[in-house]
Amino acid sequence: MAAKNPLLWVPERGEIIFIQHNPQAGKEMPDDHPMLVFSAKSFADKTGIVVGFPMTHSKMHADNPFAIAAPGPKGEVGYVIVNQPKSFDWRARNARPHPWGSGHTKLLKDALKRFDTTFGVCDC
Repeated sequence: MAAKNPLLWVPERGEIIFIQHNPQAGKEMPDDHPMLVFSAKSFADKTGIVVGFPMTHSKMHADNPFAIAAPGPKGEVGYVIVNQPKSFDWRARNARPHPWGSGHTKLLKDALKRFDTTFGVCDC
């Protein structure tokens, strides 16, 4: 698979990216972490903002009711943290493609469902 040109790349829905989470406060996730993107590519391209769920490999989230296990391609497990959605200026925070890539539609669907169960945003 050919590497994406960083000058043309824009985060897309269902893609896992790396992005800087600092500055951080309190219980927010710090430093450079993966993020599961749920905003559309057209939104990110037009606004410069990406919206998604932070991810971590910390095993402390194995029994977190707000985390969804995401198995990686080499058997490693990441966790999508659905109770801490983030919006970031992806260019200013040095976003870039993650090795796990894009096409995580089932994982995104599961994360959005858990988000809705937690916060009731679709209870119209």
